[in-house]
This record gives sequence, structure tokens and C-alpha cells, in this order.
Amino acid sequence: MPQQSSLFAEPPHEAFAAGAWLLRGFALADAVELVAAIDAVVTLAPFRHVMTPFGKPMSVAMSNCGAVGWVSDRRGYRYEGHDPERNLPWPAMPAVLAALAARAAAAAGYPGFAPDACLINRYVPGAQMTLHQDRDERDFAQPIVSVSLGLPAVFLFGGLTRTDRTIKLPLQHGDVVVWGGPSRRWFHGIRPLRDGEHAWLGRQRLNLTFRVAR
Repeated sequence: MPQQSSLFAEPPHEAFAAGAWLLRGFALADAVELVAAIDAVVTLAPFRHVMTPFGKPMSVAMSNCGAVGWVSDRRGYRYEGHDPERNLPWPAMPAVLAALAARAAAAAGYPGFAPDACLINRYVPGAQMTLHQDRDERDFAQPIVSVSLGLPAVFLFGGLTRTDRTIKLPLQHGDVVVWGGPSRRWFHGIRPLRDGEHAWLGRQRLNLTFRVAR
């Protein structure tokens, strides 16, 4: 398992649940390249507000890159190899995104992580992600890697049931959260994003969520 860093090394990795780690500032050094890669992806597959199976649009705008992408509509939640709005394959995952995800997973004790799906979420003030489980993937032995860019957010992390008590984890620009093992299918979400102005990215939060879906 990862060790706490010394006073003269990078900020410490914080364990906040079984198998779950917060890597403070882990993505800061790559932030410019990450945002450029996101811009390239959404130029090909623009952000959209997908519909839930219950007929309501999500407040978070989404896109995907990688071999498969996460989609939602009246038929349910699932992964598909084609963007349903363009009827084309999702853009390939930029190398800088895949490399960061692999490094973060390894730092949290999950070596060999090779994601085939990256969900890109764009939050504006008021947008949120209600408590949910990531359970549309086939291999739950693989962790989830989540990267925060832009405005700060509050990450909620609970347990195996929706009613379990949640902890509140403040996330800043450049923070990375990795969870797997015992907590891989625990409920999690994002509280409504507070208004603000990030010095570089403005009134938004960008989130990258990496998974092995197939």
C-alpha cells in the first residue's frame, strides 16, 4: 500500500476508506496538457446532458473518450463503443490522460491499471452528481480513478447502501481520488457545485473518471 510522504516530498496520500485514497495535487503538473486533451476530445464529441432512465436530463454535461463510453437514456446505463449522438466511435483516449490514470492508480496501490474508458464531466455552479455506484463495468477488481480540475467540489463517499453515512471530502484543482478493493462499489457523489471563479478555468469544474469497463 502507498506510504505517507515525507515533509520534503510531494503532499501525502490520504487514506479515507478501505482501499480509497486522496492524492492531493497529483495532477497539477499535468493540468495544462490534461485540459488541452479534454478540449481536443470535446471538439470531436461535444458535451451533452444525457437523459436518465427516468426521463430527466442530468445536470452535469458529459463526453467520453476511449474504446468505450458511458451512456444513459431510457434504456438504462451502459457502455457503448459508439457515440450515439454522432454514430461514430468515441475519440481515442489521449496518451496524457491514460498515463496520469495509470500513475495515480499505482500511487494508490493498484499497479497495472490500463483504463479503456474515460468519462469527462463538466460541472457548472449548481450541478451535482447524486449518490450512485459504479457497477456497469465487468471487472470490479479494477479501481476507479477520478481527477478534479477547476472549481473546488465536495466529494461524498458512503458505503454499500445508499443510506450509509457519507463522509465529505473537499477536492481542489489537481486532486485525484482513487478507490477500489473493499470500497470499489461504495456509493459516492458530488454535492451541488458552489459558484465561484477559478483563476484559469472560470466558472466550471472538469472531472475525468477512468475505468476498465470491458
